[in-house]
Amino acid sequence: MSAEIVKEPGHDIAGDVSFELEELDELVGELLTEHAERAARDARIVGLRLGIGGQRPETLTRIGARYDLARDRVRQLYTKAVGRIVREADRTGHRCTTVFAHRYPLDAGDLRLVRMLLAETYATDTDLVAMEWSYLKLRLAGHEQGDARRVAGYVMQRILGWQKKTASILAKLHVPDDGIEALPLDDVQWFDGPVAALPTESARVADGDDDGRARFYLAKAGRDVAYDSALVARLLRTLDADPAVAAFQEEPTALTYQFSGEDRVHYPAVAAQLTDGRTVLIDVVPLGRIAFHHNRIQSELGRAYAHEHGWGWLVWTGSALGAGRLEARSVDASLEQRLTTDLEQGPYDRQSLAAVATETGLDLLDLSGLVLRNDWQWDRMPMRLSASRSRRPSP
Repeated sequence: MSAEIVKEPGHDIAGDVSFELEELDELVGELLTEHAERAARDARIVGLRLGIGGQRPETLTRIGARYDLARDRVRQLYTKAVGRIVREADRTGHRCTTVFAHRYPLDAGDLRLVRMLLAETYATDTDLVAMEWSYLKLRLAGHEQGDARRVAGYVMQRILGWQKKTASILAKLHVPDDGIEALPLDDVQWFDGPVAALPTESARVADGDDDGRARFYLAKAGRDVAYDSALVARLLRTLDADPAVAAFQEEPTALTYQFSGEDRVHYPAVAAQLTDGRTVLIDVVPLGRIAFHHNRIQSELGRAYAHEHGWGWLVWTGSALGAGRLEARSVDASLEQRLTTDLEQGPYDRQSLAAVATETGLDLLDLSGLVLRNDWQWDRMPMRLSASRSRRPSP
């Protein structure tokens, strides 16, 4: 396979966002729900590792800390659970096998599969588990174990190659000439008040040095900085190259909250101090997942933290189409009114929303814009679109 002709990360991910891609997440979520009836902890480990439901994948170290398990033990449990899930899906003829087989055909060449899997990895911000996700997708599509491992390995080789190349260039204190953009200050939401000092260390302790995370040297930090994905790497490189940025600190705070009855911790990606004295807290949320309810909760926490500290707030989406432009996205008014009226009567499930999308041509970015503009609630696992709390009728 000629690695040179596989597209590198750094492109605008908007073109890779689709309902079809998110359906893969939902289908694996269904498999995990079924598996949880027999092995709840193992299913949860798989869900956390892959970031099912649009969340960021977690490192093995962090999952181990959650369950008081060694990192290698978490890997063993994950591997065994995935094997059982694949076998059970094949045995029962779960509908996911048809969907995955159509998307990743058995007669597709390695290069075609690698291209697709890489694009999906960058669009969903799941580089940390690119090999695991690629392997699982191919196995559910019916690819033999050896073939799935080989192609998944190619995907990871491409990511590791990009990481190594970038680290080498940055170590020479030379900014790569591959489309580094300036920080989009026009998209920052600023707050008045005293500006708190920039933190001097990361709040991410449990897995801050996990060997699954990539690293490169950044001049403004004066040290190696760890990151989990190409989207985060793009942001860090932008901050390092932008003359308007004086300094920055990755993962400056830990925000705790509850979701679905569980205690959660979220680490906004970076706080950047500008040369004019202002500071902005920035989080990375891939464009196609910015409207998911869980991610919106995390963003609301980040925004409140920024406000309390007199900082600005920015969501980095991996696209020129940021949160503000997405919210203002033009969607047919009659379709928006139809959805609004329907949601006043009750929520949409996956099937009913898919029917509307097929009938009207509604795409995922259209829906994301409507969710943000109308303050609807878009839950995942299972998929459910509801009216906002202020509009939702009392039970």
